[in-house]
Amino acid sequence: MESDTGDVVGAACGAVDATTPFGLYLHVPFCATRCGYCDFNTYTAGELGSSSSPESWQEAVDRELRSAARLMNPSRPISTVFVGGGTPSLLGAAGLSRLLDSVTEYFDLADDAEVTTESNPESTSPAFFDGLLGAGFNRISLGMQSAAPHVLATLDRTHTPGRAVAAAREATAAGFDHINLDLIYGTPGETDDDLHASLDAVLSTEVDHVSAYALIVEDGTALARRIRRGELPAPDDDVLADRYRILDDRLSTAGFDWYEVSNWSRSRAAECRHNLAYWYSHDWWGIGPGAHSHVNGVRWWNVKHPARYADSLAAEQLPIGGHEILTPEDRHLEAVMLKARCRDGLGVDELTAGEYQRAAEFIDDGLLEHVGSVGARLVLTDAGRLLADRVVREILVAG
Repeated sequence: MESDTGDVVGAACGAVDATTPFGLYLHVPFCATRCGYCDFNTYTAGELGSSSSPESWQEAVDRELRSAARLMNPSRPISTVFVGGGTPSLLGAAGLSRLLDSVTEYFDLADDAEVTTESNPESTSPAFFDGLLGAGFNRISLGMQSAAPHVLATLDRTHTPGRAVAAAREATAAGFDHINLDLIYGTPGETDDDLHASLDAVLSTEVDHVSAYALIVEDGTALARRIRRGELPAPDDDVLADRYRILDDRLSTAGFDWYEVSNWSRSRAAECRHNLAYWYSHDWWGIGPGAHSHVNGVRWWNVKHPARYADSLAAEQLPIGGHEILTPEDRHLEAVMLKARCRDGLGVDELTAGEYQRAAEFIDDGLLEHVGSVGARLVLTDAGRLLADRVVREILVAG
């Protein structure tokens, strides 16, 4: 880490607004196998060899947490904790409990803190969920993707089709009130019937949150190579739009409301507060290899490889790979891009005169609508959600 980067991060942390919610993201970089569509910063045991291990990673995480606590206002409680990956459930309940113990050793959790971990259904069990609840976790996010065996096979997912639903029921039985199931739609070979079957499976549980993302083919992934070779067709935009309509119709009928373009919940309490912190540009510190942080208008990211990450912290240096200072213009652009995707929408007073003039064209087209007293906010319509990226892009950039 260059000294000027450390100075910038230190200055940002030393001048935070204590009223802004503050969260922690902890990145677990380990996976049993690599999914063909995934370009996250994750590693299998074979890829890491002897250069890193869960134990050396945990020791490094402890050091980064200690450094973060030293730089941040110690009286500022943590609003949200999110353990992601990778496959956090590979650590087991004991490993995740130890991770949360490390957090609470250095930081105070707010009384109503949301504490989430992602989990692969295949590495969970009733005992796993019992252990997590006892450790202090109160929200579970399960990677389901699909209930269709051939879709899971195309995605290189290793769990059996029914395991995600069984895991959700086990988490409910353990006492978790807030459970999310993740879906991916638009996978080559998926049909409307496949998606309906996945939604039937989701709605047979008591989960109170669903995330559903259109498949994105990332460069450098095995899936991208298969599509480039002509083995699989690329996702079709019209098909993706039709699948989104199916998702929204089925979930809305079942009592879920959208609160971000790709996320639905049964109540406000079920919304993922950690993700809302991202969308509303709150402060968070990303712990772990490749994790990104944002504090007080400064964004930085850690070095990616677990061994280099651990080496930096062992040398008593923050493992920062780079940073950027967001200008007022940057912060405005991000606020519009992210808030526009949320159910609460954008305040009219957050837009420049030119941006509002361009937004008015989308109101006329039925893609945006005024809500609130005297049209104080702009919110995407059902049709607008299908074209959210285009709407935002054209509001921000004329022409």
